[in-house]
Amino acid sequence: MALSIPVSGLSLPWLVLLLLLEIPGAGGAEEFQLLQPQDAVRVSAGETLTLTCSVTGLAPVGPVQWFKGSGGDRQLVYAQAGSFPRVTRAVSVSDTDFTIRISDTRPADAGTYRCVKFKKGAGGEEEFRSGAGTAVTVSASPSAPSVSGPSSRAEPGPSVTFTCTSGGFSPRDITVTWLKNGTKLPAPQPQVLPEHKSVSYNMSSTVGLSLTRGDVRSQLTCQIEHSTLPAPLRGSYNLREALRVPPRLRVGDPAAPVTLNESVTFTCHAEGFYPKDASLTWLENGNETNLGKSSPLAENPDGTYTLQSSLEVKATEQRNRSMFTCRVVHDSQPPISASQMLRISQPPPKPSKDGTSPDAGQSLFSSPALWIGLFLEKMLTAAFLLFLFLRSKE
Repeated sequence: MALSIPVSGLSLPWLVLLLLLEIPGAGGAEEFQLLQPQDAVRVSAGETLTLTCSVTGLAPVGPVQWFKGSGGDRQLVYAQAGSFPRVTRAVSVSDTDFTIRISDTRPADAGTYRCVKFKKGAGGEEEFRSGAGTAVTVSASPSAPSVSGPSSRAEPGPSVTFTCTSGGFSPRDITVTWLKNGTKLPAPQPQVLPEHKSVSYNMSSTVGLSLTRGDVRSQLTCQIEHSTLPAPLRGSYNLREALRVPPRLRVGDPAAPVTLNESVTFTCHAEGFYPKDASLTWLENGNETNLGKSSPLAENPDGTYTLQSSLEVKATEQRNRSMFTCRVVHDSQPPISASQMLRISQPPPKPSKDGTSPDAGQSLFSSPALWIGLFLEKMLTAAFLLFLFLRSKE
């Protein structure tokens, strides 16, 4: 629409200016344009993000600012006035180039950015023109996987659960592989949260594993693969941290009866246990004795331990059929024990000088059959004498 402007009293330069403003394209003047050419940009976390914006043509008086998001919730990213520590102008003194750089990008920087031109109005600054927007995606690598085991040690046999966690990654897709000593284990798919679209994600994966006595030197590995990684990340867990192997306990010698007053030695073997925390105690008929002597703790080739203790006692008559017990407390667990009985054999009687047993006479006269025989002999003798006496009277 043409403007009606009185020209009386105006000098020639002002008339020319008015004509340029009134006629579009006159004198080479261009219509104002705001150019934001980037539709989408992908950047890795930690890199510098460059967002391009420029203006051409005659522009109204007012600033150019950058926003993230839209509507009333949009967030101011950059303005000429204010402090924006990670955001700088690419060309700081330009009136046409408003390109910005965001350093040390983070997953939270993902979103849609718009370059907006404002003009001064009667009520303050008003939005004059806005760019189409640039969708920014920030790819973030997952953190190093962390593997955790049970809260307390477990014995061989039952299944034990182990957990692998990692976080702060984007995009959402991630692959998790469990390995034991380099061999792949079956495991369910990892849980990735949140389930809805987000700037970054966290992962949790679990695997069930039955421990064995030989796992003292075994290692469990959680391996994760992600599009941002040049190579898989691994987290490891030494299974000995979750394993408890109870000792195998036995008491050796003496098994056969021993000679009276002979010195004999009982030996207790606590074998193949892990961890190495163990204490050994001897008991005689249920009462503790401190006469045992323990050998130094020995480590076995498979990483388990063996503890040995010996107890020397004199086979007195009072100790016949006494019970000697080896008791072991391992890793603060209830004690286990093994026992052996002391049996004393009676020695044969020593022969006298004439070759007979010194107790032979005593043993002979202590026999009931002998006394009965002597009694019958006396009775028969008395009856015979009575018979002779009665015959002499006749």
